[in-house]
Amino acid sequence: MTGTAGSLGGGRDRQRGAIAIVFALMLLVLVGFVGMSLDLGRVYNRKLDLQALANTTALAAARQLNGTSAGVTNALARAASAASALKYQYNQQSISWNSAALSFSSSSTGAWIDAGSAQAAPSGLLFVKADTSQLDASLSTLSLVFMRVLSDALASASVSATAVAGRSTINVAPLAVCALSNTADAARVNPGPPAYSELTEYGFRRGVAYDLMQLNPNGTTAENFVIDPFDPPGVVGPASNMAAGFVGPYACTGRLAIPRVTGAPITVGRPFPLASLFNQLNSRFDQFNGSLCSFVTAPPDTNIKSYTYNTAISWMSATPGAQGAASTTSGGKLWTVADPLPALAGTTAAMYGPLWAYARAVPYSSYVPGSTEPASGYTPFNTSVWSTLYKPGVPAATVSYPGGVSTPYLAVNGSYFQGPSAAHNGTANRRVLNVALLSCPVSAGTTATATVLGIGKFLMTVPATATTLFTEFGGLATEQSLGGAVELYP
Repeated sequence: MTGTAGSLGGGRDRQRGAIAIVFALMLLVLVGFVGMSLDLGRVYNRKLDLQALANTTALAAARQLNGTSAGVTNALARAASAASALKYQYNQQSISWNSAALSFSSSSTGAWIDAGSAQAAPSGLLFVKADTSQLDASLSTLSLVFMRVLSDALASASVSATAVAGRSTINVAPLAVCALSNTADAARVNPGPPAYSELTEYGFRRGVAYDLMQLNPNGTTAENFVIDPFDPPGVVGPASNMAAGFVGPYACTGRLAIPRVTGAPITVGRPFPLASLFNQLNSRFDQFNGSLCSFVTAPPDTNIKSYTYNTAISWMSATPGAQGAASTTSGGKLWTVADPLPALAGTTAAMYGPLWAYARAVPYSSYVPGSTEPASGYTPFNTSVWSTLYKPGVPAATVSYPGGVSTPYLAVNGSYFQGPSAAHNGTANRRVLNVALLSCPVSAGTTATATVLGIGKFLMTVPATATTLFTEFGGLATEQSLGGAVELYP
């Protein structure tokens, strides 16, 4: 019995010893896994920090791009400011930022150029890439504590992140018309004396009101187009994208779901379905008939005053006979009596329609070829030149016209101003439609592709109807200056 008991006791001791050995080995493995988990957790956390840094700086920079060197400079400054507000290593360490982490491109897929090159040639740059691998190595390199035990190659880990941000929409209405001329700028020498030289832009005259539904520089039948708001330049979109029901929300906002309209032909349909979309356009006048638009996403203008030609144009000594310059088919073109040079015989003051509600005519000498228009605008003509610019109509301005360089639309009170309802917060310049000016003629068919020569700024002087869209030309807008939503790209 004693021998048996001793044998059993020895067996238990041996079992305990084996278990202890196994436990020790498992403990080492467990500690190893815990250690690797801690190391990998630190790597993962650093990756998140760097991705947040890349996302934030790319978005901050992309919002500043406007086609100018100053825009690139602002992009660099905003990215640096955004980076300074972030920390890494569990919110303990400040980030040492370097503008070398940013590069710029005209597309979300490159080719990418550095900041210096971008400042030298900023036109067309819409996208920013942030690459944290270009920052200080202390940010991207982690010393590993436990994994180095497995191999010297695992003594450290390099982590980086990239992000691409850029324009996803553009503030251009889904409406296009033919440029009256394919020349971006020209001098119109008005018969004198004195012979004032006036700037025209793609054939349009600042301060003249046009019915955009009644123009064609290549024939006597009106041409106007609806833009595919979804497919970018170079992509031929389906006809269904230009159906009134599809385009309606874009007519409300005046914004296309593409980053640009130049660089390649865009898809257009003809004609523009004004009868189905005029109510959406009129949301700018605080008119929300049928709840087709929301004042949240499509607010009214801050000044919704209608400049009706025979009741609200007291700044003109001669009462206009219509809401815009009268149409003519002189020379086999559908244009207005304000456009031919020399002026048409028999033209009267009443035929010019309202003038200078939004913009004053500009001397050609104020224009600098190849340069962006100053933020304050070109130095315009004074009203004293009306009798020369608009001969033989001579629609003289009265003393009630705003002084300086202002215009009736810019009024903030008085008879030329009307604010929207208190419940609807107005947005300045909402009545200004940014309209694509096409190189015409456009190939035949209800759906076609067309080249955008420029973007014109047209003020809706009165609400649109099912058949008319009266707007006053106020100059050109650069594509990048129009802005739009900015988002991250894959």
